[in-house]
Amino acid sequence: MIAYPDTGFLVSLFGEDNHSQAATELVKSDPLFLLTPLGEAEFVNALELQVFRKHWTRHEAREVHNEFLASQAAAIIRREPFPLEAWDRAMFLSRRHGAAFGTRTLDVLHVASALVLKPDVFFTFDKRQSQLAKAEGLRVLPA
Repeated sequence: MIAYPDTGFLVSLFGEDNHSQAATELVKSDPLFLLTPLGEAEFVNALELQVFRKHWTRHEAREVHNEFLASQAAAIIRREPFPLEAWDRAMFLSRRHGAAFGTRTLDVLHVASALVLKPDVFFTFDKRQSQLAKAEGLRVLPA
């Protein structure tokens, strides 16, 4: 299975939070994760935010990042270039659904990227992002 995980899902999967157990259960089928530079940059920033908010220590954030890098090296995560078509798709999605779902720009860009990259499943715990992805026909987990 090829999956597009949003950043929150990756933080839950590699780190420890209230969604970590669910994330671990969802990946028991050993999906291949697609990751754009946008996703990686947002992931790295999310780790730093965990330290800033005092949820994790610097050491914990470094361990999570090292596990993430090891997954890239093991080809569990496949880096994809950010699809240029996603910019136009994101603007279309914003005009079409922005007022209804209240999605943030980065979330719209993730959904737009997934629509272009065509994964089998889109992983997110974000309610608004999930609504947007489902409205555009993506299979979203958790359901």
